[in-house]
Amino acid sequence: MDLENYICHIPGFPKEGILFHDITPMLHDAEALRYAVDRLADFARPRNVDLILGAEARGFILGATLAYVLGVGFAAARKPGKLPRRVSRCEYDLEYGTDALEVHADAVSPGQRVLIHDDLLATGGTAWAKIQLVERAGGVVAGLAFLIELTDLKGRERLAGYEVFSLVAYDV
Repeated sequence: MDLENYICHIPGFPKEGILFHDITPMLHDAEALRYAVDRLADFARPRNVDLILGAEARGFILGATLAYVLGVGFAAARKPGKLPRRVSRCEYDLEYGTDALEVHADAVSPGQRVLIHDDLLATGGTAWAKIQLVERAGGVVAGLAFLIELTDLKGRERLAGYEVFSLVAYDV
């Protein structure tokens, strides 16, 4: 299946100069959604993961679904101020600014094998922040799985030393 047929490209969103890759058409199609989750699961299974860590907000959708398929837990990496208990926080650079992510301080246990998931790999800033959150908690990054990779932004290079998987790749 060619998932590119289920991804819309929206210029100027969320701000001028950005090309947004909208995965909602893929989510609307049962076969495309199943295909994407199955391919992500194929990457994850041999890595013996205990937990999926997905970032707000699209990373929640496929991340939680992937956790269900694999029979493992899911942890949410959220924007600051969204989690109700004690958190760990990491600030990072985006391709269009800066941001931060937080996880509950007890989301990752020492030695736990964590698959980091998000819908998009661009510069690698968000993924790097999630790596920091996992490793600070004593977890092991078992791999990183993305739906889309923007190859020209060299996020994969920033994540050198970690196994990175993506289903669809675009040059920017």
